[in-house]
Amino acid sequence: MTNAHGAGENGKRSGGGKALMNWGPAILFGVILPFVTYGMLTDHGVSQVNALLLITLWPAVETLLHLAIRRRVDEFGMMMLALMLLGALSAVAYNSTELMFIKESAITGLLGLAFLGSLAMRRPAMFYLGRKFGTDGTPEGVARWNGLWEYPGFRRVQYLMTSVWGAGFLLEAAIRVVLTYVLPTKAMVLVNNFFPLVVVAALVGWTTVMGKRGRARSAAAQAARAAAGTTEAVPVARSMA
Repeated sequence: MTNAHGAGENGKRSGGGKALMNWGPAILFGVILPFVTYGMLTDHGVSQVNALLLITLWPAVETLLHLAIRRRVDEFGMMMLALMLLGALSAVAYNSTELMFIKESAITGLLGLAFLGSLAMRRPAMFYLGRKFGTDGTPEGVARWNGLWEYPGFRRVQYLMTSVWGAGFLLEAAIRVVLTYVLPTKAMVLVNNFFPLVVVAALVGWTTVMGKRGRARSAAAQAARAAAGTTEAVPVARSMA
């Protein structure tokens, strides 16, 4: 019992350490450092628009560090960087901090619409995202994932996940647009960088739970089919004897 308890505690610690390694840099470079830097810049006379432009360098630093250390591209970091840069360019072009935030919200909203629009396609968006991140990318792994589409339960889960992710992105975008006109710019810097992380973390957590439940149901169904096949085989064998 002691060894099992110790193994469980070690597993929890390792899981917590992995979560910290995954989310820690994103929170540091995407939330804390931009917020602190924005306050320092504006306190020293830098305009709000220029300060917003300069703090977009932090996600770029994180992306480059990730590439240098792990030798691979961080897809989520690249997405966040692209959103911030598009917003920053808008702020410079129109000299408007509100436009910067609304531009990012508009991109998130379009992403949500793209997810919901994919429901009318042959296969929804989450099927392709799941294939990208849920397989090893080999022809065998891709073929195995594609083969799951023939099961009705798998198809229902993909449509449900796509619907929830699309609605989640739309809701996030709408909330941020409203907050843009309610909160001061400094507070909006924090909300604009932190809120998407919260939404994505919630969606990923929900997706993970749904995936585990789906795998459990599939395992139970396979076990039931195997048991049914065994019980049916016994009478056949006896009749042959």
